Amino acid sequence: MEKVKNFGGGHGLKFFLKVNVVSILYALILFIPLELIMNVYRISRLTTWDIGNVNILIGCTAIVLLVSGTILLFFLTKKWMGFRKAQFWTVILWAPYFVLFVYMGASLIPVTYGGDMPNPATGLLAVGALIVYPIYILIINFSSYIDKEGC
Repeated sequence: MEKVKNFGGGHGLKFFLKVNVVSILYALILFIPLELIMNVYRISRLTTWDIGNVNILIGCTAIVLLVSGTILLFFLTKKWMGFRKAQFWTVILWAPYFVLFVYMGASLIPVTYGGDMPNPATGLLAVGALIVYPIYILIINFSSYIDKEGC
């Protein structure tokens, strides 16, 4: 009876919440740079900056976010997930959060000016990022899992 009480007492729920928080962070690390890249023309128009300057700023932001996010998620995965294979659920769970963020972004900030539409090459970049991103998550999970194991 005591074992059932301990399992239901929050350990499983805490882990569930941690997996979801990590998945949300994974989704944000991809969503923010893609959203910035998709809105280059809008940012340039609203700030009156040259498109080249906006591209440089977005590139630097994306690199800083990717590097700092990788370090943060490596240590969060290592600390929060413990020695569990269930951490690999983040490879799948980031996708619904990403879709939610994209839907919220499109609903809250719709394109009202035709000149703000991204070019087709941007869509190809986004598709490529969406294909490669689960591999990136797997690499972080495997490296934190191996680092915990001591191999």
